[in-house]
Amino acid sequence: METSAILILAIPLLMFLFLGLAGKYLPHKWAGILGTAGMGVTMILAYTVAFTYFFSGAPEFISATGDRLQHVVFNQEWLNFYDKLTINIGFLLDPISAMMLVVITTISFMVHLYSNGYMRDHHGVWETGFQRFYAFLSLFSFSMLGLVVATNIFQMYIFWELVGASSYLLIGFYYTKPSAVAASKKAFIVTRFADLGFLVGILLLSFNTGFFSFTEMTSVPVEGVADTYQINLGTAEGIKNIFANSAASTFMGASVLTWALVLIFMGGMGKSAMMPLHIWLPDAMEGPTPVSALIHAATMVVAGVFLVARLFPLYVLNEAALDIVTVVGAVTALYAAMVACAQIDIKRVLAFSTISQIAFMMVSLGVTRLGHETALGHEVHEGLGYMASMFHLFTHAMFKALLFLGAGALIHAIGSNDYTAMHGLRKYMPVTHITFLVGCLAIAGIIPFAGFFSKDEILTACFGHSAVWAIWMTLVAGLTAFYMFRLYFLIFWWKEHKTPEGHHAPHDQPWTMTLPLIILAVISCVAGFVPFGKLVTWNGHEIAGSNLANLNWNVAAISLVVAVCGILVAMKMYKKENPLPEKMRNALPNLWDWCHHRFYWDELYQFITHKIIFGCICKPIAWFDRHIIDGTMDAFASITNKASYAIRGLQSGNVHMYVWIYLVGAILLAAISMIVIL
Repeated sequence: METSAILILAIPLLMFLFLGLAGKYLPHKWAGILGTAGMGVTMILAYTVAFTYFFSGAPEFISATGDRLQHVVFNQEWLNFYDKLTINIGFLLDPISAMMLVVITTISFMVHLYSNGYMRDHHGVWETGFQRFYAFLSLFSFSMLGLVVATNIFQMYIFWELVGASSYLLIGFYYTKPSAVAASKKAFIVTRFADLGFLVGILLLSFNTGFFSFTEMTSVPVEGVADTYQINLGTAEGIKNIFANSAASTFMGASVLTWALVLIFMGGMGKSAMMPLHIWLPDAMEGPTPVSALIHAATMVVAGVFLVARLFPLYVLNEAALDIVTVVGAVTALYAAMVACAQIDIKRVLAFSTISQIAFMMVSLGVTRLGHETALGHEVHEGLGYMASMFHLFTHAMFKALLFLGAGALIHAIGSNDYTAMHGLRKYMPVTHITFLVGCLAIAGIIPFAGFFSKDEILTACFGHSAVWAIWMTLVAGLTAFYMFRLYFLIFWWKEHKTPEGHHAPHDQPWTMTLPLIILAVISCVAGFVPFGKLVTWNGHEIAGSNLANLNWNVAAISLVVAVCGILVAMKMYKKENPLPEKMRNALPNLWDWCHHRFYWDELYQFITHKIIFGCICKPIAWFDRHIIDGTMDAFASITNKASYAIRGLQSGNVHMYVWIYLVGAILLAAISMIVIL
């Protein structure tokens, strides 16, 4: 197990170093083969570790009562500042890290395989920097794998920043395009502001508790089993008491623990593109489409959800922090769904869809409370929201990767991201059509596709907490079905496709691109039947019943009706060319413009940064620095320079002049002395 764990991290790192340093000396084909093979081996090892954890029944993984345990595979000291401040690098295996190993390596392998076809044109010419691209993919995968298996919060933060650096490199892969450079800088800068809050939260948490380890924060050792721990609320309660008894237990009316958790969540808001730190993600579409699939499905944007899940025993004891998570998630989900309804670029529709779906996961975590609650005559398990969030993370990774890779196949065939250049492609690209339809059905929440099960569990958890949030999120689910099938009908139906003169008719892509689509489509059909309640829960206790047996059919019926209504409206408006969309736009022009322009968030940030910060604050400071500070220093230099010129004759080297000056000085001293004596 330890060897496999080390190799899971070592292989992507070695592939990054090898392809980054020696890749330019390799043929393009071999760089792709080596990168894909390396990730394939990593995926096999990750599956082996995860399946061993979930199904072996070993005492270090499952207790005598059937609870799943946390197991530290290895944990080596890396930096030792002093006795109480040491940073370790390790490998923590528990339900969410094992699940994330499967998700990350599966999607990453599919992206590696897919990129062998995507990163060359119809004539077989490879993209410039193809080897560099595969090196960056390996770095991205290594960073996310290191993040999810971190044994302590500082290790997580280190890999968190590596994920940010990797995204910067991949989003700006086409560095000759100004828009790609601007998008990569935007992503890097926005997430850096969020990560500052994350770092301050880490320091608050560690300063008051005295440790960084996740097991010390949330777990107790299991007697008789080395390096094995069980989630324990008493440990989290102890941390809560430490903060309550600290010298400064409150700040601005909130406890210091609340501030620490909210600031840590701020880091998650940046990575997961929650409002108001969401503006970087739509522009991140400037990178190659496989990068978009990797960022949106398995790596960067789910890191924020994983962060809250990792510290959930602390969050669940702090309702104020969970309320903030809920509100931010719910507002972001509705906002992103509305914006997705008015986008023309197919990748940006999927980008805002990702923001909305990640917000679903955040809301599901936020509405989770201890104790049983009753909703719609159905008992809601205390950990349902947490399980539903992780379940949706798993299913969403599969069908969102499918949708992005499908979009990549369309873009590769048409040469444009704009759906107005597509239309009627079902006849030309049947494999892409069917697999894209599967992805749309899954994200819309249609039974028996994967999204139905995970979305239903989230809505059930919302109903168990608050009818307001349940109705809110049900509305978002309806909008999700509408905008995804709007996209589907506009691409594959609407009207007959007209191939521009001199261009080849569009067609399905090579097997390296279609095989990942088929595999992900199959997974999207069956992933909903995984008994997540038995495998991934916040405290290791099983949620009884399979997914079908545990469904609240009252909630499921409501969500299904809403989803079907959304699909039918989209079909009526977009299946065949008609004036309805234009009439709708003309009836609500202001709403359309606000949604199309993303509620002018980018313009607002431009105004705040350029007009207020740069214009009203930075310019006066720059003027003061240039004219007062620099001017004062320049004046001193000028005065010194002029004085030196004025007295330079005193150092002329003329002995007669020195004698004359000495004589005058002596006479003056004598005169002054006489005056003083008299």
